[in-house]
Amino acid sequence: MRIAIAAVGRMKSGPERELVARYLDRATASGKPLALTGFDVTELAESRAGSAGARKSEEAKALRAAVPDGVLVMLDERGKSIASDAFASQLARWRDDGRPAVSFIIGGADGIDPDFVRSADLALSFSPMVWPHQLVRIMLAEQLYRTTTILSGHPYHRGD
Repeated sequence: MRIAIAAVGRMKSGPERELVARYLDRATASGKPLALTGFDVTELAESRAGSAGARKSEEAKALRAAVPDGVLVMLDERGKSIASDAFASQLARWRDDGRPAVSFIIGGADGIDPDFVRSADLALSFSPMVWPHQLVRIMLAEQLYRTTTILSGHPYHRGD
């Protein structure tokens, strides 16, 4: 199953980009035996529309076009908060159900279009707080790597 990340906004070179790359490289290596592949990031430009609603609508269209068919997961502060073990189990269920891909969506500064969020298979929250897209991307990359370690029985994950 292919794992894809689509994000509005571009990360500049620096420690944040390097950290995302490090976690995704690890996830790619440890995900292969688990039939988890890709771990690709697509960066999209922020909309220049005049209103927040129009920006979110334009960005939603671009995000939808940028991801493969399959499961859609929105990163949204109003989404569901789940433990790392449950997150890993959910990804494994989608994989085992034959879903071709899971795409994680990270919106722009205005958030994600509400209709797009409603179309998702899962709206996922790392916290009810709003986080900059750079930090969300780092946290997602780490959780994807953690998922591969949980599913493979690697000792990296030491949660309950």
